[in-house]
Amino acid sequence: MTTHFQLRRILLATLAASAMGAGAAYAEVKARVGHAMPESHPQAIAMNKFAELASTYTNGNVKVQAYHSAVLGSDEKQLQAVQAGTQDLYIGTLAPLSSRVKEVQVWDLPFMFRNSAEVYAVLDGASSKKIFEKIAPANLVGLTWTGMGFRNLSNSKHRVAKPEDVSGLKIRVMTNPVALDTWKTLGANATPMAFAEVFPALEIKALDGQENPLQHMWANKMQEVQKYITITNHVYTPSALVASKKFWDSLSPADKAGVQKAATEAGLLQRKLLDEGDSLAVENFKKAGVTVDSMPAAELARMQDKVKPVLAKFSPQIGDEFVKGFFAEIEQARKAQ
Repeated sequence: MTTHFQLRRILLATLAASAMGAGAAYAEVKARVGHAMPESHPQAIAMNKFAELASTYTNGNVKVQAYHSAVLGSDEKQLQAVQAGTQDLYIGTLAPLSSRVKEVQVWDLPFMFRNSAEVYAVLDGASSKKIFEKIAPANLVGLTWTGMGFRNLSNSKHRVAKPEDVSGLKIRVMTNPVALDTWKTLGANATPMAFAEVFPALEIKALDGQENPLQHMWANKMQEVQKYITITNHVYTPSALVASKKFWDSLSPADKAGVQKAATEAGLLQRKLLDEGDSLAVENFKKAGVTVDSMPAAELARMQDKVKPVLAKFSPQIGDEFVKGFFAEIEQARKAQ
């Protein structure tokens, strides 16, 4: 006959087993985060920090391994893998999604921002949150927006001191219609190309130049294949840290909160490192023999005027109301400075 004491022991054992089973549902999760930048770039440093913080804030439940230098594939391939659930996390441009999420293209419109403070205000604002909402049907969970930097022009032919100097240069541009139209409007022979192909194309003179943030250029050794850099700050390129829905759904609520906290802090670190590093990048380029010039303000204003038709053309395609709200956030940030 089963005694009261035995029944109590059986009940306690059952409860303990149930608790262990519940814990097993959220067992240690191993995740991969990938991106295109080499280990010396602020984004790589930030992702290493993200991996460390994710483990700390989840009490060791989530172990993230960072993969740098596009070892998991190009931005486009990694985004596809995250959508499919075969890669857990990705940080970089969302430009490959622009055909299905038109709002992503707003970041490619030229000459919107005067400084990084305006950029960060918009990255933390309603428009950027709206883009994360828009990518959710693609099985992506937006964790945080961070920076990559203002884009500037480099080439191997000659100094660019006025808009006319761009004419005829064969410039690699991002594979999106806004960038393509912007540089065609300026008279360049604009050539869309995956970034992984850019260095060898510059090396064999199949391209004259490219445009990217300064620290991006330095980390990818543009000083070896480019002689001139012109500071234009024509477009700001942000980075988004996104998770696959499959990975996100495998986490407990507490672990989701921990990973989100780690993502936010790592994104802020990346912004800080970028803000601190541009002047050093200029010094490094000059020491390497690259001529670095800032385009004169009057000539930059002429360049801005030349590309106004690009804004007029693409605003309706992106969504007039969305673009209007985006510019309103910029103006609000500008007034607050």
